[in-house]
Amino acid sequence: MMVLKDILYKVAINAVVGSTLTEVYAVNFDSRKIAANDLFVAINGVTVDGHEFIDVAIKKGAKSIVCERIPEVLVDGVTYVEVDNSNKALAIIASNYYENPSENLKLVGVTGTNGKTTVASLLYQLFKNAGYKVGLLSTVKIMVDNVEYKATHTTPDSLTINKYLTEMSVAGVEFCFMEVSSHGIHQYRTEGLHFEGGIFTNLSHDHLDYHKTFAEYRDVKKKFFDELSSKSFALVNIDDKNGMVMLQNTKAKKYTYALKEYADYKAQILENQLTGLLLKVNDSEVWTRLIGNFNAYNVLAIFATAELLGLEKVEVLRLISDLQSVSGRFQYLISDTKITAIVDYAHTPDALKNVLETINSIRTKNEELITVVGCGGDRDKTKRPKMGHIASALSTKVIFTNDNPRTENAQDILNEIEDGVEPQNFKKVLTIADRKQAIKTACQMAQPNDIVLIAGKGHENYQEINGERFDFDDFKIVKELLVKLEK
Repeated sequence: MMVLKDILYKVAINAVVGSTLTEVYAVNFDSRKIAANDLFVAINGVTVDGHEFIDVAIKKGAKSIVCERIPEVLVDGVTYVEVDNSNKALAIIASNYYENPSENLKLVGVTGTNGKTTVASLLYQLFKNAGYKVGLLSTVKIMVDNVEYKATHTTPDSLTINKYLTEMSVAGVEFCFMEVSSHGIHQYRTEGLHFEGGIFTNLSHDHLDYHKTFAEYRDVKKKFFDELSSKSFALVNIDDKNGMVMLQNTKAKKYTYALKEYADYKAQILENQLTGLLLKVNDSEVWTRLIGNFNAYNVLAIFATAELLGLEKVEVLRLISDLQSVSGRFQYLISDTKITAIVDYAHTPDALKNVLETINSIRTKNEELITVVGCGGDRDKTKRPKMGHIASALSTKVIFTNDNPRTENAQDILNEIEDGVEPQNFKKVLTIADRKQAIKTACQMAQPNDIVLIAGKGHENYQEINGERFDFDDFKIVKELLVKLEK
């Protein structure tokens, strides 16, 4: 239990009706979860306006309401607090309610279009292997040291973030690595958190269904760095032209990494094979099981971050050589018949291009590269023909299929992907809506030494069709199919 005035510390308030000495038992933005003496924060969301549920929250026992519009009809004994932005207020309230747990550990945020999950997850793995208690907030899972929880969003809501940070603090966690999405930044989910540092991986075409323009998408990412304190570090990839943009207004200590440009942390690829990479990082060589140019950037970001957080260089290099790949990120298996199957989360044009170019740079060209790929429904439509063009141009054969069509017509999505295929690549293309059948067909087409890439879903273990989720795991399915075909 806390007093309302303490929970409202640092919240920009326009007006208050009632007493701020009211006791608060819990904080929630979902009226269905409200109980006696709770604080209800009315969020004006993307699909639902929480202001419509203020009466419901009060009937269920809420004694405090934070909102952007104070209702015309007031209820005696209830305190109303008006703010400009309920999302921003909720984030600060959440930090206060949980007694600012982010100040008790070293929290590092990772943002960018691609690589967030890999960088955050591998930093978690590296620091665990170094003997520290570590936390992770990622798309794939949430870890409170050794305890795993299911993740539902790339960046959870601010109450959930602070709840897990509190658990980490109680468990003695020293470092936490967190994916920071553009949605999370835009919706103020990270407001009020103390970050030890921020990492920028890259920026490419994604989420334009939400942000509308690339400039808006870029500027939302930049806001994360603008708000870092002078005690934090900002580490950015300057081979991406937006890297320096992220540093323009930050008060944080500035550091850069790159493979091509001059930077504080520089890497050179000495060997690139299906078994891993040999890199020269600044003046030292390191072997990693991670594969491809894009992972060279990820390794460099991990190396730089570990050094900035105080680990010794020799120890960091040793730990990097022991890192295991992240689930659904260039995760591969080789069947008894020498067919290589690769599952990757690549769901943006840039990520798909990176994965296909990586495979093409490694393979001998005597084998086929068969790609299975689709695009999600109710998401950015403009990337669909681009994905179709990239997949058909850089693969020997390609099968377009479903990838979480959600509430959209699956065939409409497939038609939009096909629109990007150029005439010279028409003969390479098959369209099979059923994803399992598409993967099965790719496996049946493959001969010894061929490569099958299944892109778009990665770690996801479901398929969402017409608002319903069905069990579906790309890696598990391709493994089972290849075993059956071998019998």
